[in-house]
Amino acid sequence: MSLLEAWVHTPGAAALGWTLAHSLWEGALVALVLAAALGVLRSSRARYAAGCVAMLAMLTGFCLTFQHVLAEQRIQGVGQGLAIRPAPPDLGGGSIVANVPARFHAVDYLPWLAPFWIAGVMFFQLRGVASWLFARRLRRKGVCAATASWQALLDRLAARVRLSRPVTLLESCLAEVPVVIGYVRPVILLPVGLLAGLPAGQIESILLHELAHIRRHDYLVNLLQIVVESLVFYHPAVWWISGVIRAERENCCDDLVVATQGDAFAYAAALTALEQNRGAVREAVLAATGGSLVKRVRRLLVQPEGPRAALTPVFSAAILTIMMVAAMAAWQTSGPPMRPPAPPAPVAPPMPAPVRLLAQAQQAPAPALAVTPYTKWVIEDVAYIIRDDERAAFKSLQSDAEREHFIEQFWLRRDPTPATPENEFKEEHYRRIAYANEHFAAGVPGWKTDRGRIYITYGPPDEKESHASQSGPNVLASEQWLYHLIEGIGTNVVIEFVDRNATGEYRMTTDPAAIAMLRAPGDRPVTNADTPKAGATVQPMIPGGVLISVPLTAYGDHGVNLFGRIVTVTRRTVQAFEDTIRGPATYTKIVPLRPGAYRLELVLKDVVAGSLAADTIEFEVK
Repeated sequence: MSLLEAWVHTPGAAALGWTLAHSLWEGALVALVLAAALGVLRSSRARYAAGCVAMLAMLTGFCLTFQHVLAEQRIQGVGQGLAIRPAPPDLGGGSIVANVPARFHAVDYLPWLAPFWIAGVMFFQLRGVASWLFARRLRRKGVCAATASWQALLDRLAARVRLSRPVTLLESCLAEVPVVIGYVRPVILLPVGLLAGLPAGQIESILLHELAHIRRHDYLVNLLQIVVESLVFYHPAVWWISGVIRAERENCCDDLVVATQGDAFAYAAALTALEQNRGAVREAVLAATGGSLVKRVRRLLVQPEGPRAALTPVFSAAILTIMMVAAMAAWQTSGPPMRPPAPPAPVAPPMPAPVRLLAQAQQAPAPALAVTPYTKWVIEDVAYIIRDDERAAFKSLQSDAEREHFIEQFWLRRDPTPATPENEFKEEHYRRIAYANEHFAAGVPGWKTDRGRIYITYGPPDEKESHASQSGPNVLASEQWLYHLIEGIGTNVVIEFVDRNATGEYRMTTDPAAIAMLRAPGDRPVTNADTPKAGATVQPMIPGGVLISVPLTAYGDHGVNLFGRIVTVTRRTVQAFEDTIRGPATYTKIVPLRPGAYRLELVLKDVVAGSLAADTIEFEVK
């Protein structure tokens, strides 16, 4: 599995995916509220403040949502799917048990939005950095200081608007319109020839407009605005809100010029004259001609335009409606979260009939007892070694004294050396539990995992082989445990665990009880006299892959459970499947595979008669 795939399965990626999904309806709601506010507000300062609050609300909502969802993801570990899955119903003769293919759920693909979002953020941040570098170049290249008289005029105008910071006036051969660059040491750039080409009154109006930007800290606000745009770039509402802010920013500066000079007509004439020198303006700098010139002049000379219908709030309303409907649909179909099933209770090695007891214990629910140290003992400490009759007897006890006596006798019956003060069986059992909790925990306690259950039940394996995950869809992290002898199960028993979701939680692919029923001496699947053949066929396909066909005519109209897996020559599982089919019919399945040698292990179980049929087919994909 690649590094990207491994990262996508982390809680952070899942939280980011959910945050991006929630931000759609959150941003749409913010846009609708802002549209309603703009319909009421008339002051440019109030409209500008409303736009800034809306932009800040989108950023705050994004951050708070991510923080909340990330906390939930960490609490849940890697999701609800980490709980150990119970084994399938008893197959009588056993089967090669595998995970059932998951249904398609859109929410499972939300974490994949994270890398695309990061790529988009990087693109817009790089664009912002490029604009900032252009602004620095504009400030330092091809500039010359204005004459002392114009600098003195600028200082007097700065005093009129109560601006205490020193501002430098420069002429630039690169700037095509007046711009403000910098926040700590602001500079006003005027195109070369503008000071000589326009009347002094119009130049004064333009300089007042630029000083208004500096006084209002618009350069800094615009930089922060660009950062928000890069973080929520995928939402149309953020671009509409940015447009509102930039337009109202220019209106605020226009109002300050008119309030200072008192002549709206002269300022409108200055804007009109300046439009003749208008050119391309970078977003990272602030220009006196920002926004629509026609709207600004009309606003100065006539009456402010009433609010006009915009498509973005309509789109926002549509996004909000769609997201609400989708959320309700997901709520109705997802249902309450599934709790991890009660830990199965496999049979301790010295007990008789381990296969039968193991299957019964796996299906036995946890007893409905009050939460006390005694119930914890029976449903956690000895969950895998207590027999059904012992569990029922313990549940029927009425007093703590009786329970203490039962626990004492429970361990005494299993003590291999009753004459000694130590109970080696008890000490070994709790050592196994501690080891499982320390080494196998992955979102759930180690004793609840598949590896923990097998380790506690059968002890440490005689041999263990681990395979780290590699790139490719069919190569997963796995472990194979070899037990030379499991009493009641057989010799040379191999138990495989696979980390299918790259979460550290290894799922068991083959139950030891199924091994005991389907394995003959020599560790070869039984497909002849011991078990009838299923009649399956494997046909190569082009491109790489196989077509599996299984005739089911012998099962009539009732159902048949089908379990199968495809393994490599090293017995690594590359494909597992499980289906329930109602015949008569022919079961077919197409499995894409890479070139190599494989083996198909297949088991059929009649759901009515309980009879078994099995096939083992070795094949090669070229």
